[in-house]
Amino acid sequence: MAYSIAIERTSAPKTKPEVSRIGFGTIFTDHMFMLDYETGKGWHSPRVVPYQPITLDPAAKVFHYGQTVFEGLKAFKTADGAISLFRPDMNFRRLNRSNDRLSIPPLDEELALAGLKTLIGVDADWIPAEEGTSLYIRPFIIATQPTLGVAPSRNYLFMIILSPVGAYYAEGINPVKIHVESDYVRAVPGGVGNAKTAGNYAAGLKAQEEAPQGYSQVLWLDGVHRKYIEEVGSMNMFFKINGKVVTPALNGSILEGITRDSMIRLLTHWGVPVEQRQISIDEIAEAHRDGTLEEAFGTGTAAVISPVGELHWQGEKLVIGGGKTGELSARLYDTLTGIQRGTEPDPFGWMVRL
Repeated sequence: MAYSIAIERTSAPKTKPEVSRIGFGTIFTDHMFMLDYETGKGWHSPRVVPYQPITLDPAAKVFHYGQTVFEGLKAFKTADGAISLFRPDMNFRRLNRSNDRLSIPPLDEELALAGLKTLIGVDADWIPAEEGTSLYIRPFIIATQPTLGVAPSRNYLFMIILSPVGAYYAEGINPVKIHVESDYVRAVPGGVGNAKTAGNYAAGLKAQEEAPQGYSQVLWLDGVHRKYIEEVGSMNMFFKINGKVVTPALNGSILEGITRDSMIRLLTHWGVPVEQRQISIDEIAEAHRDGTLEEAFGTGTAAVISPVGELHWQGEKLVIGGGKTGELSARLYDTLTGIQRGTEPDPFGWMVRL
């Protein structure tokens, strides 16, 4: 279906930064996509406009009741100079699942994708081509009705902003150190842990702030028994134990990661046994003690894959694989990034060329 998307180009293009200075999520392109929602009218007025501040009423519901969701995906400059998106349909599908949980009206996924493609077309020259770089894409929805009172908003704003990025972690593909959180709780089944909403991340900041120095992230345990592994703030977790890969099963409080799904499909494609099940921190500690814990890694859109070289749990340091990147972690990273950049075959049809 063809959509009519208005385009207003900036009259003051920004100076593009050197690739070595882009970091992650600090620099934004010249334009953004906007779409409005009004009860009775639906989603309307799709447009690409110059990147700019937005003005909201102080009573806008997003400020008071946290009714907001977001996504994260990437565009890549491939080896032959083309532009490709990685599984964008999955992101907009997940956005609508988050919308449903937060009582936000469903988004037309085809319109959202058309808006994204139009925006990328306008800002295509912002996509870095160097290895390890990409264009990070942040779609999000906020409740804008200027009314106090705990009820779903009648007005919303959907936006997409773009940011050229390098590695998410300063460590890059080198192993990170993760602190296992045993005091704070992130989510429980029945809550909003499986929705990509701002409050989940705000609730995790305190634990990350109090983690011992040198630990990049915290690994959350379940909120009921306080022993079953859930996820890291920005990643789903995987463990290779005695030749088998184990990852926590989706249980209603874990985000359904798109990179997680991609890794599981790659591993299955290679014939590597994968289990999605409940796994306790005690099982991980025991596997470490008996020498069967071979690798650990996290997966997510931002970092792609982050090998875990050490877990810190109740004062004990569990060093994994000698603190070095494991063979399977490296193979997964190289294969998935190769698919994304067009240097490896794409047997699953994941890449969408623009």
